[in-house]
Amino acid sequence: MLSLTKSKEAFEEAKTLMPGGVNSPVRSFSAMGSTPPFIEKAKGSKIYDIDGNVYIDYVGSWGPMIAGHANEKVIAAINAAAKNGTSYGAPTLLESKLAKLTMEFYPSIEKIRMVNSGTEATMSALRLARGFTGRDKIVKCIGCYHGHSDGLLVAAGSGAATFGAPSSPGVTKNVAADTLLVPYNDTEATEKVFEEYGENIAALIIEPVAGNMGLVLPKQGYLRALREITEKYGALLIFDEVMCGFRASLGGAQAAYGITPDLTCLGKIIGGGLPVAAYGGRRDIMDNVAPVGKVYQAGTLSGNPLAMAAGIATLEILKEDIDGADASRALTLKTKELVLGIEAKAKEAGVKIITHQAGSMFGIFFSEKEVYNYEDAASADQEAFKIWFHSMLEQGIYLAPSQFETVFMSLAHTKEDIEKTIEAAGVAFKKVCG
Repeated sequence: MLSLTKSKEAFEEAKTLMPGGVNSPVRSFSAMGSTPPFIEKAKGSKIYDIDGNVYIDYVGSWGPMIAGHANEKVIAAINAAAKNGTSYGAPTLLESKLAKLTMEFYPSIEKIRMVNSGTEATMSALRLARGFTGRDKIVKCIGCYHGHSDGLLVAAGSGAATFGAPSSPGVTKNVAADTLLVPYNDTEATEKVFEEYGENIAALIIEPVAGNMGLVLPKQGYLRALREITEKYGALLIFDEVMCGFRASLGGAQAAYGITPDLTCLGKIIGGGLPVAAYGGRRDIMDNVAPVGKVYQAGTLSGNPLAMAAGIATLEILKEDIDGADASRALTLKTKELVLGIEAKAKEAGVKIITHQAGSMFGIFFSEKEVYNYEDAASADQEAFKIWFHSMLEQGIYLAPSQFETVFMSLAHTKEDIEKTIEAAGVAFKKVCG
């Protein structure tokens, strides 16, 4: 049995200090009904808890650790920057360098604004869309998460084209009413919403590869249809690539699927493990942001030198050749090897699963039917996932504590890590069968 004595004690104390004992809800392991390991350190593909347990990590701080934990180049860059001071609240050359690097990967971004979190990026992009178009309403997909700003914390009412209802106390009905909801992968529902409200819609925001209802892929032609619909009605198309950026491909989902959005939100990887995100896009839109334009957005710590240094080091790593291929191809192949191995073990055990992969991210659903949207994801067997998750954790495999999250691979994961994970999956699938 996995010993978590110290973690349990730490968790009990933390619960007296913080809501639920955590500073972000999913870390509490509440969906799994268990105690979260308290992490002491991390290196490469491994994390180490305060009880002395070692895990192969597939959470990767929820995506940013694409180069692996405590990568020497990233740590060296942070240390070098820290020696010169941690924050100036003034312009630096590092900000321009990270902006240029990001634009190399994302040609759709002609100007960019650095912020501190994905929530900040999406919130700011939507304010900009409203300011640019002079319209109030936005469209989002059920099951796509774009941060915890008020206008995006809404759940579906009856029917695909219903006004959103607040899904969190503290979000007013008036704010939620400006958010229109459609199912992911449903072009027809989206067309109907635009037919009815098109002249009032400022933007459609979407995770082009959905990573917050498990990993769900866009159907063939879906993203192109969204591009055509938004152009027809004069609304902006915003790709929230905070999660899938640099992972679906080095140029994100927009490069993988050949779609050019008007605005893009990025995060996680461009911070190299530090709090960094960004939004950017067409020059004529971005020039509406203060101090050039009237759409106000600011941040005292935005573009701070430590964060910029970590992001620069990470993106430079992604530009390197790895065994004759770019980082994206190497990671995709490594991820495919793991997914195929897990699928084989599930089949061997007689367990029905659905797997999706997008570059270096993948997801597993305990389901017999394909998963195209949140409703499909919610119908998967959560109890089976819970059994599988706990067995994997016992065997030293650290996964996200929810079937509605995504699994992340890093450059630091080795062939031995993959082989051990596949074998552990086989044992875990047998536990699911009882």
